[in-house]
Amino acid sequence: MRISPDARSGAMGDIGIALNPDANAQFWNVAKLAMSDKDAGLSMTYTPWLRDLVPDIFLAYLSGYARFGADKDNKNQAISASLRYFSLGDINYTTIDIQPAGTGKPREFAFDIGYSRKLSDNLSLGLSGKYIHSNIINGAGNSSGVTYKPGNAAAVDFGVFYTKPISSSSDVDGSSFNAGLVISNIGSKISYSGGRKDFIPTNLGIGLAYNYQVDEFNKLTIGLDINKLLVPSPQITEDTFGNVYQTYPFNKSVMSGMLGSFGDAPGGMKEELQEVMLGVGAEYSYQNQFFARAGYFYESKYKGDRRFFTVGLGVKYNVFGLNVAYVVPGSGINRNPLSNTLRFSLLFDIDDLGKIIKPDDAKKNDKKSKKKWIK
Repeated sequence: MRISPDARSGAMGDIGIALNPDANAQFWNVAKLAMSDKDAGLSMTYTPWLRDLVPDIFLAYLSGYARFGADKDNKNQAISASLRYFSLGDINYTTIDIQPAGTGKPREFAFDIGYSRKLSDNLSLGLSGKYIHSNIINGAGNSSGVTYKPGNAAAVDFGVFYTKPISSSSDVDGSSFNAGLVISNIGSKISYSGGRKDFIPTNLGIGLAYNYQVDEFNKLTIGLDINKLLVPSPQITEDTFGNVYQTYPFNKSVMSGMLGSFGDAPGGMKEELQEVMLGVGAEYSYQNQFFARAGYFYESKYKGDRRFFTVGLGVKYNVFGLNVAYVVPGSGINRNPLSNTLRFSLLFDIDDLGKIIKPDDAKKNDKKSKKKWIK
């Protein structure tokens, strides 16, 4: 649920909270969609996952949105939806003593529906709800005596997006500053056995982005995302024999876990800061048609140790766009299981839904539409 699903953000260090809106905004910050300068959009992404380790895991993502309002010149609202499907390939299960326990094809999916609205020319809010189905024990045997079942959960995301045109040293309009805040995956716990219930990855994200219109043809975007999981930290416990081990407070409520996550780390503020994840990225565009992207993602070695550089390219023509992202392989201790991960995204941006419904009108405006490039 925290895997970057699209190639544009995947090429920019997994950032997206405050980038200019596109059809993938449903995942990053649903509030952005009300600010889109397009009437509708659709995106499809395919990501072969962990290909350095296994050949058959993949993530597929489909998302889209449509703007509407009181009239065609005042479309200040948007509805959106997305579907994420994660296949874990073929799994051979074993017992604790390495005995065969069945085979299966674990899979997960999440379906989201969102709504966003502009409160002013610069500020918008968004809310989305999601249903999560996780069947990661598909095909597993029952050798332990525990009856396993697929896990199900429901959650909501809340987002805020702010954008402000700004003047720059160039004489061309188009520079802007964006900021976003998102609390995602606020929802029920999930269980696979009817017993212990696990927290889903509730997350607080803050994003900043600066879009600099260098001249009529060239544009540069730089962005930063800061994320922190709003779930309880593992606790250090010592038994009567002096053995030290970690325990996880599963009995906490969702709200208690969220509020307590800012001060429950056993290592104090130092460990709390280690739980913060950073992503930085940049995008260069030429004539809003050709794109080069790069970024870096950082996570503390004590909290997952994901650290990797990303690069990517994109091309857009008329209403079509194609983006590709690549996780640069490291070496030695910097080698990451995500190394060599590729993402492929195909996007469709539609200036006016009426051009699909009324093709005659579309022909009349064809000359005008050809002058518009997807942003």
